[in-house]
Amino acid sequence: MKRILITGAAGFLGSHLCDRFIKEGYYVIAMDNLITGDLRNIEHLFKLENFEFYHHDVTKFVSVPGELDYILHFASPASPIDYLKIPIQTLKVGALGTHNLLGLAKVKKARILIASTSEIYGDPLVHPQTEEYYGNVNTIGPRGVYDEAKRFMESITMAYNRFHGLETRIVRIFNTYGPRMRLNDGRVIPAFIGQALRGEDLTVFGDGSQTRSFCYVDDEVEGIYRLLLSDYALPVNIGNPHEITIKDFAEEIVKLTGTDQKVIYKPLPQDDPMQRQPDISKATNILGWEPKVSRSEGMKKTYEYFKSLPEEELYKKDHKDFKDYNRI
Repeated sequence: MKRILITGAAGFLGSHLCDRFIKEGYYVIAMDNLITGDLRNIEHLFKLENFEFYHHDVTKFVSVPGELDYILHFASPASPIDYLKIPIQTLKVGALGTHNLLGLAKVKKARILIASTSEIYGDPLVHPQTEEYYGNVNTIGPRGVYDEAKRFMESITMAYNRFHGLETRIVRIFNTYGPRMRLNDGRVIPAFIGQALRGEDLTVFGDGSQTRSFCYVDDEVEGIYRLLLSDYALPVNIGNPHEITIKDFAEEIVKLTGTDQKVIYKPLPQDDPMQRQPDISKATNILGWEPKVSRSEGMKKTYEYFKSLPEEELYKKDHKDFKDYNRI
């Protein structure tokens, strides 16, 4: 039985990856410090013999007994609300955490896949974004803590690949959505659906002309799975290339939820990207991958999930008290 370590395992995407590798017959070792993760996302796996959980912060030394075949490094805050509240921890998990896990992969002779992001492209001057584009990032802006953490992850991963001959993979994840997203984490889809369910007007930042491309979680997981098992070491975009403006997307949410809320407009946050659309040619040619789930189908499943949550989840403001994570 192949053994895989998944960090950030109690988060949105990490928990779906745990499900997928359990389904594929792997022994899954899940790790999370639960800053933004939630054990409810993986509690259904606790009874399984081929699953175990470590409550651990990967910015500290990481040790896992026994052999390891693969490591998926998905530990990181991923929403603007989170990484603006815990900027130092965000940088540490991208730098120290990645260094620790690359060291573990070297010792265990394991293949490691790290989760990068479309945010490494910043506010892009090239559209759609190809893997060869180096990005347009404000290194000292408020979003720089996330963008630069991910850019460093890619750099140190390729250094380990070239210097130590470590088997590495890099996935650049574009906007992903689906069940288990946190309702109030500040990302577009949970923000809009949460406002609709509470009977609030939908808030669009800027004039709504900025674009995003949303990929359903099942498609994202499939792309990550194929990339891990491929022979390709350079970064690969995994996302849905179907682009939509935020204004049009807000109107789709109003139709989906059957509400009659207005769309209101507020100033655009600093360095918020105006365009986001992946070029997935590499994923298609190298992995034979492309998204299958339409936005209408995926959004219906996501909306049903959010509707099923307890009412108190709708009004929960902060997921955690982050004050202890910025001390050092």
